[in-house]
Amino acid sequence: MDFLFADWLGTPAWFWLAFITLVALLTAFDLGILNKENKEMGIKESLKLSTLYIGIALAFGGWIWAAKGGEAGLQYFTGFFIEKALSIDNIFVISLIFATFAIPPRYQYRALLWGIVAVIVLRGIMIAGGAALVTEYGWLLYVFAAFLVFTGVKMLFAGEKPMDVAGNPVVKWLSRHIPITNELHGEKFFVRVPDTRTGKLVLAATPLFLALVVINLADLVFAVDSVPAIFAITTDTFIVYTSNIMAILGLRALYFALAAMVHRFHYLKYALALVLVFIGSKIFVADFVLGGDKFPPLVSLGVTVALIAGGVIWSLVKTREEGKAALPM
Repeated sequence: MDFLFADWLGTPAWFWLAFITLVALLTAFDLGILNKENKEMGIKESLKLSTLYIGIALAFGGWIWAAKGGEAGLQYFTGFFIEKALSIDNIFVISLIFATFAIPPRYQYRALLWGIVAVIVLRGIMIAGGAALVTEYGWLLYVFAAFLVFTGVKMLFAGEKPMDVAGNPVVKWLSRHIPITNELHGEKFFVRVPDTRTGKLVLAATPLFLALVVINLADLVFAVDSVPAIFAITTDTFIVYTSNIMAILGLRALYFALAAMVHRFHYLKYALALVLVFIGSKIFVADFVLGGDKFPPLVSLGVTVALIAGGVIWSLVKTREEGKAALPM
């Protein structure tokens, strides 16, 4: 049993096993119970499920606080709230992808579920690689911090640019190299159809598979922001990975509650931009202003939550006012 207490990336192995077990149970719950039938998830059901996932994530953070200390707990919650807020932007992109490929709501949950499974693996690879680089080259934290500040400033002043899903290079490459059906075949990602030239049955991808591929590509783009943001909070690989994944696990449930009203969060991006600037700049403040002392975790969490909450409230108020102004007199 000694291996359970062996150090693995700075954390006892049994911590990792407990987390992996929790993720496996939640995924099995989705696959075995929630995803038994293809049906459109209503907003009420989506909100209930989202509340369950958020409650589990917060309880897990409480366990980290008790097991690893208050500082680790604050770092987890800060990372969790940042990733959860960034996922709202992700929801807008996912809804656009589903609309482009004409995926009806009753099949969207399956694509989201397998998309999340892929994200768990891909984020793990990215975070493990990032942790190894930061351990070997400590100065990379300054690169991450500068990148976050740059990204935040760019978000503040960048205009709205719609995502060109149909023109995605990967979609074009897949369309040229594998057979793709023009219509959906239920919840299937691949089906056998007659070849147009030979008449023999060949394996072909469906539009649902293309949507799944593009969703995961979009998440990799978002990970370029979110992973450095959490590394700027802590270099504890366990905190970085768990806070990231616990926020993502609830994304598929949150999607159906927010997809219909994502336009109400139009101004949240400015709050997220300020969060990225703050998280990036505090690395420089800690090292060059505070003389190497750690930036207070409680202050970091407080500023993050205040900015995100302010962005949500401001968005809801402004979009409501704009909606009223647009009504005919």
